[in-house]
Amino acid sequence: MEHIGRNVVFSSRCNAPVREQGDASASAPASRIEAILHLLRQGERFLVCSHSRPDGDAIGSMLAMGMLLEQLGKHADLVTADEIPKIHRELPGAKQIRVAQSVYGSYDAVILLECDGLARTRLSGLEPFCLINIDHHATGCEYANLNWIDHNAASVGEMVYRLVKAAGGRVTPAMATCLYTALLTDTGGFCYGCLQASTFSLAEELVAAGADPVRIAQNVYFSAPTSRLMLLGAALGNLHCEGRLAWLWVTSQQILRAGATEEECEGIVNFALCAAGVEAAIFLHELPGECIHLSLRGKGRVNVAAIAARLGGGGHESAAGCTVKGTLAHALEEVLALLRPCVAAIDSEKAAEPVEIPAKSDSLDPVEVQHNFCV
Repeated sequence: MEHIGRNVVFSSRCNAPVREQGDASASAPASRIEAILHLLRQGERFLVCSHSRPDGDAIGSMLAMGMLLEQLGKHADLVTADEIPKIHRELPGAKQIRVAQSVYGSYDAVILLECDGLARTRLSGLEPFCLINIDHHATGCEYANLNWIDHNAASVGEMVYRLVKAAGGRVTPAMATCLYTALLTDTGGFCYGCLQASTFSLAEELVAAGADPVRIAQNVYFSAPTSRLMLLGAALGNLHCEGRLAWLWVTSQQILRAGATEEECEGIVNFALCAAGVEAAIFLHELPGECIHLSLRGKGRVNVAAIAARLGGGGHESAAGCTVKGTLAHALEEVLALLRPCVAAIDSEKAAEPVEIPAKSDSLDPVEVQHNFCV
């Protein structure tokens, strides 16, 4: 099937019954896995996609899912609304992922990885199709025909791995590389998330299957272009700490001056979280269309996923994000109003007075803040 413009061609041939939300085809995880495998074995053509602005977990899981479907003798197309970040473009099979804005044509089902709703994909045309929802986010919900949500999984890659094993598939070195990347990145280098003994057992199994942990870590954490380092410098110049809360930001003009791309903002929030005593951190950056993206991180005592959800986003309890309409100043004011009480409650500290930031950025006129999920 040829790529035509920004569209992917397919049509619905779903034979699975549409279920009420919350049914998820079964009550037990093993039954849900079996229900998904039953549909995969019955069908022939599948679309695999994840959330917009795909990260390492989204990309690694999509690729591994595609490899599983290939082992089952099925046809799979991998689609995302945004370009793959440069650090993940050398993953096995990454060139098979296509970028599109709308989808239509002929598929038996659409497999959605770590999406809390169709809007999260930023792909139009998915509504009529049989949907398989596989998610591990704290904000995950049952909206599809088949739903498998495991909040205890450290990454959706872990869930794909369990699906591969249940299907009797082979974890090849290429698949292991993709799944290890998913696990490594979604735990922040094994620093947050639902870390437990089984997380490290999975890492061990993936290394035994052929994943190179040193090379993968170097590709993810030690291959930053100079432009990203320049952007990080600009962000650190805007760093503010207020007790257990820290935040930093960059404008679109600072991104432009650094010669960076929007994807190079990924992970900058972690540097604010590094400050001693800080329990929650925020990183804000401007997007086209008068939007501000917020990345939120916590050390476990503040549920940042709940904060992101209040602003139209979602994620994990220790790592979440959202996008709002408006200026940097308004977006920061909005998120601080939600975070300050949470942070102050940790040790009953009184929230400090707000620190002033530019009321108008270099590139945006003030607009009213709207709780839109723009990614």
